[in-house]
Amino acid sequence: MAKSPEAMAATMIANLKEKTGKTLQQWLPIVKAAKLEKHGQIVKFLKTDHGLTHGFANLIGHEALKQGQAAATTDSLVDAQYAGPKNDLRPIYDAILKAIKKFGRDVEEAPKKAYVSFRRNKQFAIVQPSTKTRVDVGINLKGHPADGRLENSGSFNTMVSHRVRIESVKDVDKQLIGWLKQAYESA
Repeated sequence: MAKSPEAMAATMIANLKEKTGKTLQQWLPIVKAAKLEKHGQIVKFLKTDHGLTHGFANLIGHEALKQGQAAATTDSLVDAQYAGPKNDLRPIYDAILKAIKKFGRDVEEAPKKAYVSFRRNKQFAIVQPSTKTRVDVGINLKGHPADGRLENSGSFNTMVSHRVRIESVKDVDKQLIGWLKQAYESA
């Protein structure tokens, strides 16, 4: 029975280390550092400079471009959220992102039009620039009582159980990060 293209790609990815000496995750930064934008350029670079066969170079080229497109989409959606009058709030988002990324490699940043969802196996938090002066952090802490800054989400967003209002980078403190970490670990 013939394998699907996805199954063939998965087999090739599994064999990359044995056949080329590097995993896909090791090849991607090499391609990125070469700053090539077109698939054909990437394939030629990998074949010429690194001695890869066409099949493996083609696979790595497709994966590198896919990752580049995803990063560009993520960046443009987040940039749009913090454009204009909300520009001063961007350092708050960046501080939250930096803290969340330390939780583990399995954190997925999924920007939407109005907010960014953070997922593991399921969504554990959202970050939304709600006004010109405030970022709202929605956190999934089901069963956890509201406590001071940690409010019940109410009508803010039904996808999270709690909300914390952030008005400056100094509000991205150990307490907030602790709540986010707890939600991450439950996801």
